[in-house]
Amino acid sequence: MRGWGRLEYTVRTGKTALDDVYGMPAFEYFSTHPAEAKIFNDTMTGLSMLDSPAIAEAYSFDGVRSIVDVGGGHGLLLANILERNPQLRGTLYEVPHVIEGARNGPLLPVMDRCTLTAGDMFTSVPAGADVYIMKHIIHDWPDDVCVKILSSCRQGVNPGGKLLVADSVIQPGNEFSFGKIMDIQMMIFPGGRERTAEQFRELLAASGWRLNRIIPTAAPESIMEGLPVL
Repeated sequence: MRGWGRLEYTVRTGKTALDDVYGMPAFEYFSTHPAEAKIFNDTMTGLSMLDSPAIAEAYSFDGVRSIVDVGGGHGLLLANILERNPQLRGTLYEVPHVIEGARNGPLLPVMDRCTLTAGDMFTSVPAGADVYIMKHIIHDWPDDVCVKILSSCRQGVNPGGKLLVADSVIQPGNEFSFGKIMDIQMMIFPGGRERTAEQFRELLAASGWRLNRIIPTAAPESIMEGLPVL
């Protein structure tokens, strides 16, 4: 609510609301305030219970042997995917304080097929996976930051591998959609945005990927499937 109360500040300055509230961006604030970070991460897991099953069900992972969930929180999406695909091995890639919270989280039942890896997605991702997946990550950031993350995935992906981005896709026209509310939310807080299909196409192209198809799910999010540009 403090952030939404600074909507005018964000519109006028282009800065995120928490720059004004706390003097730092949201994720920097969480890195130094563990109690608030726990509330945030637990809330993200709770919200993920609504969309992760739909995303895991909507996409076929036949023939895929390894997957990295980049910025996957406590791992609920990855857990849903691994439970449905016993041939898969997964890696949850997150910042260190989030990884600590994931050790006793949703991935426990499939931990024999899962690795928890701490790192910084803005500089690198674990290499050698068939699929890189991100849910509600790309919408957090402006295009130049997204290109860094997606380019690292392109560099690390196995031959014939794929990129999966799960986010809202903004449709033309002025009809209501949850993604349009999220677009304002992303502007206020991390400084990102929701995107149209064409904007996703351009973003992937700038990162060494080709947008192959957009797969709808039973949730508000769609899955953008990217193939490596050779």
